[in-house]
Amino acid sequence: MRFLGDMGIAGSTMNWLKSKGHDAKHLRDEGLQRLPDDDIFAKAENEGRIILTFDLGFGDIAAAAGTMLPSIIIFRLLDQRPTNVNRRLDVVLQEAAAALSQGAIISVDEIRYRIRRLPIIP
Repeated sequence: MRFLGDMGIAGSTMNWLKSKGHDAKHLRDEGLQRLPDDDIFAKAENEGRIILTFDLGFGDIAAAAGTMLPSIIIFRLLDQRPTNVNRRLDVVLQEAAAALSQGAIISVDEIRYRIRRLPIIP
């Protein structure tokens, strides 16, 4: 899978994904720390990447775009340490890979995750 890490995502999480054989880029890798969320969404869409973020605003952007992709994984964790993010992400990748490839917003908390298929139809 191909991932794009938003600024709240640790570089070590991106490295962990790479160690698992994924294509993972962080905005920092390309000097795009200040890229607006709409542009991050467009970049992920153009590059076929799944957005990893703590920012709830990406759900709104996806709803407004009305597109099937990019998929977005939004972490809503109390414990935001990379080890916990990686642990929860590992579960999502094992159990929800099909939803991510078809287009979804996945909201991940401490004990469960919720899948909302894209596009979001009002």
